[in-house]
Parts: sequence; structure tokens; C-alpha cells
Amino acid sequence: MITAAQMRAARALLQIDQRQLAERSGLSVPTVQRMEASDGVVRGNVDSLMKLVTALRDGGIELIDEGAPSPGGGRGVRLVTPRP
Repeated sequence: MITAAQMRAARALLQIDQRQLAERSGLSVPTVQRMEASDGVVRGNVDSLMKLVTALRDGGIELIDEGAPSPGGGRGVRLVTPRP
């Protein structure tokens, strides 16, 4: 799964806008906009989500699930849930 925040962060790391992400993934700009407007986990059909994730991975983005280690090396960011 990918969250809207991960999508925006990935675009920032790749230094691309929504139009460029749409081109790279074969999706329409409105589809990318709807995905990024999701609250939390991105909603969309499986085919669109796979195209999006593939485009980001092809660009060098590693999506890290909650609590998962990131052994791949390289620089990155992770949003940490604040502790109470």
C-alpha cells in the first residue's frame, strides 16, 4: 500500500510534478490528483496502483511499509509516528 503522503514525498524526491508522474505511470493527471487527495492510503483500482508504484520504483523510490526495515541502502525519509 502507498499513502498520499508517500506519493507526494516520492514526487518531491524525484523532483517531478503531477503531470510528469502521470506520464511516467501511464495514468491521467486527474487520476494522480485524486490519488494524492486521498486521506491516508491511496485509493484506486489495482491496475492504476500497480502502474503508479512501478513508475516510482523505476525512478528509484523504495516504498517502506509501517515498521518495516529498509536494508537497501541509500538515502531516504521515514515519517515516524509520535509516541504518546
